[in-house]
Amino acid sequence: MCGAVGNHSLRSQASSLILPSPDRDNESEINRDDRYSPNILESAPAPNNCENERKARHLRRNADWNWLNACIGVIEGDPNPVEAYLASGGNPARTLTASEVAILNRSSAFDVGHTLVHLAIRFQREDLLAVLLSQIEGSGSGVKRVPSYVAPDLAADIRRHFAASLRQRKGNFPCNFVTDFPTFALPAEVEELPGSVQEQLFNELLDKDAQCQLESEPAVINWSLELTVRLGSRLYALWNRSAGDCLLDSVMQATWGVFDRDNTLRRALAESLSQSGHMFYPRWKEYEASQASFLQYSLDEAQWEEDWTSLLSLASQPGTSLEQLHVFALAHILRRPIIVYGVKYVKSFRGEALGYARFEGVYLPLLWEQSFCVRTPIALGYTRGHFSALVPLEPYSRLDTRPSTQHTNIGADQLQSTFLPLMDRDRKLLPIHFLTESEVCVSK
Repeated sequence: MCGAVGNHSLRSQASSLILPSPDRDNESEINRDDRYSPNILESAPAPNNCENERKARHLRRNADWNWLNACIGVIEGDPNPVEAYLASGGNPARTLTASEVAILNRSSAFDVGHTLVHLAIRFQREDLLAVLLSQIEGSGSGVKRVPSYVAPDLAADIRRHFAASLRQRKGNFPCNFVTDFPTFALPAEVEELPGSVQEQLFNELLDKDAQCQLESEPAVINWSLELTVRLGSRLYALWNRSAGDCLLDSVMQATWGVFDRDNTLRRALAESLSQSGHMFYPRWKEYEASQASFLQYSLDEAQWEEDWTSLLSLASQPGTSLEQLHVFALAHILRRPIIVYGVKYVKSFRGEALGYARFEGVYLPLLWEQSFCVRTPIALGYTRGHFSALVPLEPYSRLDTRPSTQHTNIGADQLQSTFLPLMDRDRKLLPIHFLTESEVCVSK
């Protein structure tokens, strides 16, 4: 399995968690409670229109607008009212009543018995669906207050700026590339907050399950005290949307701190692989053939072309899981290395090993000339079919502000850097993916 849980898996998960539409008994109960629904008003002998209007005003005045605005927010793709409803203790499994449907007055969008999850599935709001499912599953109280959700207008501006920064190289390698090289980090001041505040902040920002998997024995990240304590380069796994776009989202989080909500990075990826396939395909085929030979199997040309077509199709479809080739292509779009720290085996929910996870390693923009790239990498974590951005705290700018660095030989330039290991905890070098045979010989 590659990439992340796809949209259809997310919807399947939702179908097992959301409440079913009300049965006849529930429906009769709703009708007894909501005596002012439009159908009842029309069937009952109302004395005049003024009486109907008075009752309608009464319904609107006494309605739970926090809840109704959340319903509207889902169909309009606005996370703010949804988050406000959940943050206030609202039940994500609450169902719409007949009177509430009448107040909303959009029969094409709202039905009696629908929950926020129903609406998110119906209107394909995958990011909101992930948030709602996390609440229903009881993964924690409150809504994840990631930067994209806390400041949606600023996040939208950042995504627009990113889209405007994309260019396409002319010549034999018409690959998309970025013109800016940001690297996202958590504010250094987090360490100065009280312990309880730090814990709450990390609960909102981080994916604790991914962090735990990556730090569990044998640890994949933060295994070196030299890096984490003395050099202040501990990595934190940011919470990410659990849809099939998690690789793209994690890349955007590691660079700009936002999700690829507009699929801008995905389109750049699909265009690059399609228009520069004559450059990517031979290197991909040689690399995959060497892996196949190691496992003692081979493919004919028709099978290679079929697999390549499938990879191009995955890149162009929002919500679909991605593979190693896509990480390699993203390194070229970013013009910088991508280091993936991942679990060695993909396991089931029962802890059974399902197969070898191949994502861990270094992905270099090998098809660009070195002078066109930067050496500053970004780090991603890979757990069970899911990618997370791995980010550090901002380096301190003053030598005397970090107690752990006093009376040491650490220079000011080192305090401005984040150090990423190129080996695992057993001191074995991480693999560099998509090297040709000649490049492997040179590296040795």
